[in-house]
Amino acid sequence: MQDESLSIATPAPVLTTGKQKLAVALAGIGILLLLIVWAAGTAIAPVPVFLTALGLTSAGVWVFVQEEYLKYPEGIKNNGVWFRSLTARGIWGWLVGVVITGFYICLYWWPQYLSGLIQLFDPLSQLLRGTAANQWFVYGTLYTAAVLLMGIKFLYKYRSNPYQRLRTFSVMFFQLGFAFLIPGLLMRLQQPEIYFTYFWPLSYYQGTPMAHQGYAGSDLGTFFFFFGLAMFFIGTPILTYFFGKRWYCSWVCGCGGLAETAGDPFRHLSDKSLKAWKIERWMIYTVFVLVVAMTVLLWINVATNRSVLHGFSQMFYKSYSFLIGSAFSGVVGVGFYPLLGSRVWCRFGCPMAAWLGIWQKTTSKFRITVNGGQCISCGNCSTFCEMGIDVRAYAQKGQDVVRASCVGCGVCSAVCPRGVLRLEGADGAVAQRFPA
Repeated sequence: MQDESLSIATPAPVLTTGKQKLAVALAGIGILLLLIVWAAGTAIAPVPVFLTALGLTSAGVWVFVQEEYLKYPEGIKNNGVWFRSLTARGIWGWLVGVVITGFYICLYWWPQYLSGLIQLFDPLSQLLRGTAANQWFVYGTLYTAAVLLMGIKFLYKYRSNPYQRLRTFSVMFFQLGFAFLIPGLLMRLQQPEIYFTYFWPLSYYQGTPMAHQGYAGSDLGTFFFFFGLAMFFIGTPILTYFFGKRWYCSWVCGCGGLAETAGDPFRHLSDKSLKAWKIERWMIYTVFVLVVAMTVLLWINVATNRSVLHGFSQMFYKSYSFLIGSAFSGVVGVGFYPLLGSRVWCRFGCPMAAWLGIWQKTTSKFRITVNGGQCISCGNCSTFCEMGIDVRAYAQKGQDVVRASCVGCGVCSAVCPRGVLRLEGADGAVAQRFPA
């Protein structure tokens, strides 16, 4: 007879059930098929292999989600996040980070090493866009699949909270339609490939003259060029006044969509220190100044047609594209999810987030109001703030949270066991804690 443990806490907690292990195996085989094609450099029977990989991965996610959430009463389940290797910067976390980072490095600078994957996605690209696939179509497809599959997981996890369900449906809708299907349809119609979930300066090149964009002669290109400017100078101040920056960062933006779905298991890894907050403010506004300066230079270059300025502008553009547009927003921004949390780019580098943050901090009616008398200092709100805000410090002081970086995801309110936090806008309460 084995001795039973006298420990009050279970010495060997069961973090994954047998069905979950099976689900991970199914999803792992699906991902393994993609890795094999990646390593082989060629795709054999692309349609069956693609459908098999997608089917196994989807089935694995579905079984895992049901076992993780549907066996228990409604409520936000974050059990074991600091004990699982994947979500606690353990071996699996580092391994996943290395694989994702390696994929991004190949995607941006050595796409020839993705030739097998690109061939695998050819049939889908021909169906949607009427042209052969490239590395960006592969990326967009995988990106959208991650948002949709992990969005389903998020919906089940937060199914007790209507606000979380609604905004998750929103980011899934905009990513699938406006960032994936519509751009493909535009290409099939021989129009510019425009992503309607991005506008300048998040997509920095869309603030440059139409001649630089190649939109001249395209009615749709002309429309979107002025639409982007209107959204930046008119739409952003108005919408942010009423709703805060969450109308974009947590409801529309593709970067935010991936962070809120695929990045949700890593949200607690964001650095909450004052040092990180200082670095955040310096970095994000520096990037904002750089993208504004780059756009102004390109405008002046077209207006004056000066070759010297043109050369400097191109050097500036290439440097920004490499350091910020690729290395920071892509490689670090997503590849480092398992190490630094899910909103590294949004917090430290996104120029659109900086612009929205200026309006949110100075004029917006949006804030997270606090009922400090109910706070028990459990720290859930700070732990699961993906933007690195120490929400508990505000709650302990009874001080409303008004921060330029807050994306209004509402998770701090959702995980609060006492109903201390409440999201409010110009029309009063717009979302509050629901039983969890």
